[in-house]
Amino acid sequence: MARTPSAAQVLGHVVLVTGKEEYLSARTVASVREAVRAHDAEAELAESPASDLTLASLGEMSAPSLFSSIRCVVVRGLEDLPDESVEGLLAYCAAPADDVALVLVHSGGQKGSGVLTKLRKLGPVTEVKSEEVRANEMPAFVTSEVASHGARIDSDAAAYLVQAVGTDLRSLAAAADQLTNDFHGEHLTVDKVQRYFGGRAEAKSFTVADAAFAGRRAVALEELRWALDSGTSPVLVTSAMAASARSLARYLGAPRGARDADLARDLGVPPWKVRTVRDQSRSWNPGGIAAAVRAVAVADADIKGQAHDASYTLERLVLTVAGLRESR
Repeated sequence: MARTPSAAQVLGHVVLVTGKEEYLSARTVASVREAVRAHDAEAELAESPASDLTLASLGEMSAPSLFSSIRCVVVRGLEDLPDESVEGLLAYCAAPADDVALVLVHSGGQKGSGVLTKLRKLGPVTEVKSEEVRANEMPAFVTSEVASHGARIDSDAAAYLVQAVGTDLRSLAAAADQLTNDFHGEHLTVDKVQRYFGGRAEAKSFTVADAAFAGRRAVALEELRWALDSGTSPVLVTSAMAASARSLARYLGAPRGARDADLARDLGVPPWKVRTVRDQSRSWNPGGIAAAVRAVAVADADIKGQAHDASYTLERLVLTVAGLRESR
C-alpha cells in the first residue's frame, strides 16, 4: 500500500497492520484516516480495542449514521480478539461494507497468529507490515523518508543524520521532514545536514573518534575542543573511542572476502560505516588496537574518577591513539 493511500484503496477494504514498530503502525493508521477524511470531510472515525469487539459492536461502528455514511473503523490489539468474535470478524472482512475503511492493528508476536493467517487469505484484506528497523537499516529509512518528500539525500548524509539524531524513527522522520522543507528541492548533502544537526553530542563524539583512529591528529583535536566547548560530555567521547576500537578489532579479526552486509552485522555498525573502518584498518594491527583499547580504558577511568582536567585527559587520549596509528 502506498504511504498515502487513496480512498478507493481503503473504502470497502480491510487494512491489516502487523508488527512491533509502533511508530510505523501509527503512521499507517493515520494515513488511512487521512484518506477517508480527504474523500469525505464529514466521515466518522470510530475505534475499539479488539478485546471489546463483538459482531454487534463492529456492526454499530460500521453502520451509517445520520451525518455520514462514510466511516473509518480502527480495531487495535487484534491479538486480544475473543475467540467467540473471530468468525464474525472474518465474515465481515470477507465482504466489507463499501463505505467503510476497516483497520485491524496487531502488535506482533505469536498471539493471535491463527487469526492473521485466516485474514491474509481474504481478498479484501491488505497487510501492511510494521517491522522493527534494525540499526544498520536506519540510513535506508532516512533515504526513504527523504524520497517520500520528493528529495534525495547522499548515503553519507543519511548516515550522519542517524548518528546525530539517534535511532528513534519518529525523530528521524521529523528531521527528514525539516530538512526537505528547509532545503526545498535541493539535494541533501552532509554539509546541509550538519548545519542543523551537527551540534548533537553523539555525532561530535564519533567525529572525534573517527579522526583520531584515522591519524588526523590536528582535526581530532580541533573537533574535540569544539565538542567540549559546546557541552559534549567527556564520557561520550571515551565511549565513541571505545566503540571505534572495538569495530577495528573485529574488522581485523574478520575473514577476508566477507561481504559488507556480513561485516556490518559482525562489527555492530551500519553498512556505511564499514568503509570507514576498512580505511582506518590499513594502518592498524592487533597490537596497536590493544594499546588503543588500554589507553581508552585509562582515560575513561580518569574521567569517571573526577579527573581534575577532563579536556587534558581527552587531548592526551587523542594524541596517544593517533600516535599509535602513525607509529606503524
